[in-house]
Amino acid sequence: MSTTPEPEPQPRQASPGKNVSGASLPGLSKRRLAVAFAVAALSDALAVVATLAPPVEWVLDFVTALVLYVVLGRRWLLLPALIMEAIPGLWVFPFWLLVVGTIAVTGQIKPKLRVE
Repeated sequence: MSTTPEPEPQPRQASPGKNVSGASLPGLSKRRLAVAFAVAALSDALAVVATLAPPVEWVLDFVTALVLYVVLGRRWLLLPALIMEAIPGLWVFPFWLLVVGTIAVTGQIKPKLRVE
C-alpha cells in the first residue's frame, strides 16, 4: 500500500468583481463607482458653499446619502459618513469621497474572512 503525497493547493487568482483584499463587490461596476465618485465630489464641493446656510447643507447631505445608497446599494458605511457630515466644522474633510473610496477598495467596513 503506497501513499502518495497530496498536491499542494495553488494560490487563487483574483477574479473579476473581487478586489485584492478579497472583499466581494457584488453589483458594483466601474460605471457605478464612477457615478458614486462624481456624486461624492459634487456634494463635497457644494458643501463648502452650503455652510453659509446649515439647513441647505443638511438637505444636501441627506440627498447625497440617498443617491449613494441607490447607486452603491445597501452599504452601512454611508451612515457614519452622514453623521460626520452633520457635525459643524467637519465640512473641511471630504467625507463622501473618503467613504466612496473606502467602499471601492474594501467593499464594506470590515472584509469577511472566508475559510475554505
